[in-house]
Amino acid sequence: MLDKKLLSEVVNDAISGSDIFVVDITVSADNVVDVELDSMGSIDIDTCVALSREIEKHFDRDVEDYELQVGSAGLTSPFKVKQQYDKNIGNPVEVLTKDGQKLKGILKSAADTEFAITVQKKVKPEGAKRPVMVDTDMTFNYSEIKYTKYLIEFK
Repeated sequence: MLDKKLLSEVVNDAISGSDIFVVDITVSADNVVDVELDSMGSIDIDTCVALSREIEKHFDRDVEDYELQVGSAGLTSPFKVKQQYDKNIGNPVEVLTKDGQKLKGILKSAADTEFAITVQKKVKPEGAKRPVMVDTDMTFNYSEIKYTKYLIEFK
């Protein structure tokens, strides 16, 4: 089985100096290696191919048989690292809390331990006949969340 720590070092060395970051690296028991990347811009197929070739330079397939998959994080995949939150500040997101609450809003900020979204809630002002929609900021610790993902909206 491939050494995940050494694999991580090779990947991080290959992407250093760029805006690309590692979302996840997995090595399964049957030596299927999956490297998931993202960036503040976009990742094209040529970038994935170049990184794949760089990994293959360091891990000889004749010595260790493995299957390698290098790709970008899916548009609707749940966020796994803080950089994905940073990338999506100002974008619509869907948040599912561990207590089952599903919220849709705009990602406002992301810190090391928590993030904030702005959601619209119906509030009935005192003396008013009807409720009105009001923007409300909500803050969550990452540990309180099952997932956060980019929300695709069609208008």
